[in-house]
Amino acid sequence: MDRGDRIIACCSNLLLSVSIGFLLFSVVSSQIPLGSKLTVEEYNYWFSSNKDYAIGFLNFSDQYSFGVRFNAIYIPSSEQTAIWTAGWNVKVSSKAYFELSLTGEMILFDPAKGKIVWQSKTGNTSVESAVLLDDGNFVLLNRNKSTVWQSFESPSDTILSGQSLSVGQSLRASSRSSLTSYYSLHMNVSGEMQLRWETSIIYWTVGGPQSAVRAMLGSAGILQLLDQQSKAVWSVYGEDHNDSDVKFRFLRLDSDGNLRIYSWENNATSWRTVWQAIINQCDVFATCATNGICTLNASDSYVCWCPFRSTRDSNSECLIPYKPSCKSGSSMILHEHMYLYGIYPPNNTVVQTNLQQCRSMCQKDPSCHAASFINNGTPQCHMMNSRYVGGQSNPSLGSVTFIKTCSDPIAVLPPPVPAPRKVSQKICVACLLEVAAASIVVFFMLQFSIGVYLFRRRKHMMQKSALPHIVPNATGCIMFSYSEIKDLTDNFKQQIGQNVFKGMLPDNRLVAVKDFNASIDERRFRAAVLKIGSIYHKNLLRLDGYCCQSGRRLLVYELAKYGSVDKCLEEPRMCKRLTWRKRMDICLSVARAISYLHTGCREFISHGNLKCENVVLDDELEAKVSEFGLRTIQAEASSSGGLAETDVRDFGKMMVVLITGCQNADEACYLSYDKWVKAEKEMAMDQRIAVGADSEELERALRIAFWCLQDDERMRPPMGEVIKVLEGTLTVDPPPPPFAHNQQWPPDDESPSESYSAP
Repeated sequence: MDRGDRIIACCSNLLLSVSIGFLLFSVVSSQIPLGSKLTVEEYNYWFSSNKDYAIGFLNFSDQYSFGVRFNAIYIPSSEQTAIWTAGWNVKVSSKAYFELSLTGEMILFDPAKGKIVWQSKTGNTSVESAVLLDDGNFVLLNRNKSTVWQSFESPSDTILSGQSLSVGQSLRASSRSSLTSYYSLHMNVSGEMQLRWETSIIYWTVGGPQSAVRAMLGSAGILQLLDQQSKAVWSVYGEDHNDSDVKFRFLRLDSDGNLRIYSWENNATSWRTVWQAIINQCDVFATCATNGICTLNASDSYVCWCPFRSTRDSNSECLIPYKPSCKSGSSMILHEHMYLYGIYPPNNTVVQTNLQQCRSMCQKDPSCHAASFINNGTPQCHMMNSRYVGGQSNPSLGSVTFIKTCSDPIAVLPPPVPAPRKVSQKICVACLLEVAAASIVVFFMLQFSIGVYLFRRRKHMMQKSALPHIVPNATGCIMFSYSEIKDLTDNFKQQIGQNVFKGMLPDNRLVAVKDFNASIDERRFRAAVLKIGSIYHKNLLRLDGYCCQSGRRLLVYELAKYGSVDKCLEEPRMCKRLTWRKRMDICLSVARAISYLHTGCREFISHGNLKCENVVLDDELEAKVSEFGLRTIQAEASSSGGLAETDVRDFGKMMVVLITGCQNADEACYLSYDKWVKAEKEMAMDQRIAVGADSEELERALRIAFWCLQDDERMRPPMGEVIKVLEGTLTVDPPPPPFAHNQQWPPDDESPSESYSAP
């Protein structure tokens, strides 16, 4: 090799080294080491290596969220949309910071609140670094460069091209108000993708049955449901699918409850909507919330208007003007081509009847505020027992709505008194006979007509839930006859619990029918049903109907797929699905439900019999509390003083049963406390799930359970504090011995305390 060749070779090696160096630098520079920190004040970001995405604090009207946004140079800053945020709708102050701690946990801390507002709980997963990938996925890596956490598996309201939404995952819309924050998109175990308001109101569904396992937005702009072999079982195409000029696409559940695909083209100035799930925005449940009735204008945009707001009412909410306390009587105002439904609570009473009877029934019922009549083959009257309603008005709607209002007193002049006339004192006997005969005929005809009417009403009067294809966005509380109860339960053929039978409604929905054998006063039973039927919470089992006829008293509930928690604990296959995380989720859901009964309803309601047998799991293993409010049926209600503490004690027992897996609640409480005192809390756990438990969370769970079990009911915490402890936002001191005869004390020589301390 001559001198020139050696120079060329040397230069080539140098260039290769420089190139490799730059490549390594780009890879290393995208890695985020432990201890790294971002603050609002410094306005700094971490970027993907292609600079298309950035992660940091996002400004929302002088409030901040932490998340990932678009960062491509050709997308204006005003259009650099957030695609993932830490925690749903978590807002922090200008003093907040985000840190990837030395233990590998992501922490979002807000000094203004004095607490950690979000954390990834990855401290025990050997995290070594983080990286924002070129597809917008923010991941944590261990020393083997394996992913231990990723934002794609914890979506907020958006999924990007190539990102999947798997069974059990959901999107939740950003909040416009306390009502519209309830919108969510779910991929359920039946292979269906559903838009929901809260958890029970489903206003859009695609897919099923039981074939799809995930939804994915492809890079070509096609939204698909895929089965286990990644074969599409349902697809929808954006307007610009397969357009090579499109650089970015994403699917987002917007704050108005609609699901849309957006795309960004070359030389664009804003994001373009290329598909949306619901064409008529008024078909989205509670689009106008409590601000009015939804209708479309000439440009097919929706507007909210209030057809029944009083001119003297300056309240911005559109509430039905009737109040049950009005003393001047009531009148019914007719609105054609309008359909209403209850928003809070989101249920209607549905009766099969005609238009005039619908109007009359609502006017005579003091609790009825409005009624919508619709006839799609089956005449139905939907009565609302709340001022908080939503709905829509459209010339194409065949429904008629009656709005109840208090009648204003009107001064009426007395009619003039006619001058007396002289009449003949002579009695016409023939006239009297004719009048008497005619009266008898009219009397018998009236009796016959009333008898026919009562017979037909008894035969046809039946309440049932509104079917989605008939009237979307409404549920029903059904009034059954006893013969109908026998029909839907196949003459009480399948017993699934003590005095509980499985049944099926006419719309093929499965229900559980509870039979109260004891003799209960009809008035008290109906009053209790009215109270229970008006209670709505996502973790309370919904009451679908009732029967109060022929001396029988029955309640009809929605049927939870997997049954009660105690049966799930006994069944080996289901027990494996009740992981540590799922059991803690069940405890938190039950705590929220009981707290709602105690403080969220218009009057205090005690459960009175809380235990694992009365907590059921739906098709997504979401916990729902059953048999609440039955104290008002089975016994006279007493003051709330001791009843709340009883519920708290029963909750503590339920927690211990879930932690230990031991069905004997009293025995489980004594044994688990003994293990905790001896600093052997891990031995108290159900060994079938011990592997996935978090030691700190176990300690916190046992402490709050033992506080709930205190013999002195004055020391038991309210359910609101229990929720905060389970959420990790409130610290809990070691409890004193919960049992009066037990003189043992907590471990580590810690002194017992009777208070809770905030962080």
